[in-house]
Amino acid sequence: MGLRQVDAGNYVTPGDANGIVVITQMRPISVIFSIPEDDIDGVLGAMRGGHRLEVDVYDRSGSDRLATGRLLTVDNQIDPATGTVKLRASFANADGRLFPNQFVNVRLLEKVLRGRVLIPDTAVQRGAPNGVPGTFVYLVGGHDRVTVRPVALGPVSDHEVVVTRGLAPGQRVVTEGGDRLRDGATVQWRGATR
Repeated sequence: MGLRQVDAGNYVTPGDANGIVVITQMRPISVIFSIPEDDIDGVLGAMRGGHRLEVDVYDRSGSDRLATGRLLTVDNQIDPATGTVKLRASFANADGRLFPNQFVNVRLLEKVLRGRVLIPDTAVQRGAPNGVPGTFVYLVGGHDRVTVRPVALGPVSDHEVVVTRGLAPGQRVVTEGGDRLRDGATVQWRGATR
């Protein structure tokens, strides 16, 4: 129960908008969040496959995990204004860390990818360096010279992106200053002396 809305002696009628007190369920508690419509097929496929999808909620800064729960349901409509779909997850909230109307950051684990190349998202460049628009990285080769390498990208998570095509494990890419580079330029490593 929340704070009382009336004091002793106040006149109360059945039609009062505020009522006497607000009652809110805290345990269990649910979180409603949205995902892009492009991601809904993967979520629905996992749910149809019988997978129990795990949902983590973090504080406003995204650094402190408040609770872990499970996905309950997916809305049956796409919001045309935002291109997103609403989902509802449930949390036991035994420790009371989740609170009604609290702002949280949500992470939904759809699937785990193993054996993939992962790079910082700052390494990804967009444009048409070879006349073909797309995504590319500056690959560091021998004598610290860079070459333009087109890449195909997969899922993005926490400032990192999966490279599905174009890079092999262990290859080095430029993560800073890519806007000042061109094919064949020489790079200097941070902290290196000339």
